[in-house]
Amino acid sequence: MDPRRLLLTMSKPNDFDAVRQDVRSILKKKDYDHGSIGPVLVRLAWHASGTYSKEDDTGGSNGAGMRYEEEGGDPANAGLQEARKFLEPVKERHPWITYADLWTLAGVEAVRAMGGPDIPWKSGRTDFANTKYLPPRGRLPDGALAQDHLRDIFYRMGFNDQEIVALSGAHNLGRCHKTRSGFDGPWVVNPTRFANTYYRFLLNLDWKPRNWDGPFQYSAYAPGMDDDDEPLMMLPTDYALVQDEKFRPWVEKYAADQKLFFEDFSKVFAKLIELGVYRDEDGIARCDKRDAKGSYISAPKKSGVQSSL
Repeated sequence: MDPRRLLLTMSKPNDFDAVRQDVRSILKKKDYDHGSIGPVLVRLAWHASGTYSKEDDTGGSNGAGMRYEEEGGDPANAGLQEARKFLEPVKERHPWITYADLWTLAGVEAVRAMGGPDIPWKSGRTDFANTKYLPPRGRLPDGALAQDHLRDIFYRMGFNDQEIVALSGAHNLGRCHKTRSGFDGPWVVNPTRFANTYYRFLLNLDWKPRNWDGPFQYSAYAPGMDDDDEPLMMLPTDYALVQDEKFRPWVEKYAADQKLFFEDFSKVFAKLIELGVYRDEDGIARCDKRDAKGSYISAPKKSGVQSSL
């Protein structure tokens, strides 16, 4: 972008409404998954936050650690470099915002733009200046496992069984890619529209192991789909929700009541993106809760990325 044009279009510090507007303006992308980058922005916010451990208060959404290879290169984050790149024009126009705030705000705004609930969001996250506070790899869910693994991962973050099922509803959005996770396919027919379809399909479709050259996953066809359509998919961690006697009642409740799902998803996603964020009275987060004082440190825009706003 021409520097003179950039000065005219840059927003004032703390104008988060302008950031939200710019996020919405970039969501449609014809040549990307199902025509929208919204789902991958939700995944970015999720993975940026889901490294938290209550055992030692490390990880979480503060710091934007995926800017560093130690976290960004975790195999569980494969493909999220594209999500981060998609947000660079927004960062260029709003250089005052931290990446940690931008990634989480983009996720909640994407949910709302795709028909989902409003999710409470607070600013004040800082960007780590080095790798000192990065969490170890291996803290994000592995879709190839089952309910014991889900509980290990989510209990570590402080979630209960109901919250695990509610957060899993994010799989109403987006798809898996064989070149990233090894799995492949969307969970629902319209993966750019937030709804409770994921739960209804989990309960009502005829899920069978997929016969293919990839890792174990389930496949099914929804009513109205043809045999030559791309099949829908469920991961072992998804299917575990209907096999487990404590998870399944919540799947049934959310399948029957989209309003309840939206209410619970809003609460639990807001909780997720606050993990690891320790704010002072001024609302600014510390890099670590043991630090004396926080400061709003916005890392510079990544070089070499062209703006399209």
